[in-house]
Amino acid sequence: MAENTNTPIDEELVEIAMSMITEAGEARVNIGHAITAIENNNFDSAKEHLETARKLIGKAHGMQTEIVQSEGELGVRQHPLLFIHAQDTLMTINSELNLVRRLMKVFANLDERLRKLEK
Repeated sequence: MAENTNTPIDEELVEIAMSMITEAGEARVNIGHAITAIENNNFDSAKEHLETARKLIGKAHGMQTEIVQSEGELGVRQHPLLFIHAQDTLMTINSELNLVRRLMKVFANLDERLRKLEK
């Protein structure tokens, strides 16, 4: 049976984790809008949504970086499971962003080629 150490919860890390999850979640929403725009050959709108997603991911990544860097000054902290989940969420959505950015280039090139053929 696991021993219960009753370690106090690091409330600051919980708040940061929730903010990271929120920012990454908003990025995912924008990625979804970008995909819809790509499906409709609206590449300008897709670019705008992807740029918004990139900024949101950057904000969440900045939060994570501050925590990691603070351990050099404050020592190693016990990370709550929610913070680990936030890091995983951030990484996953950042991968989605990178993939959709590359796919948009593929579809934009195909669209341009088709337009030239139609002329």
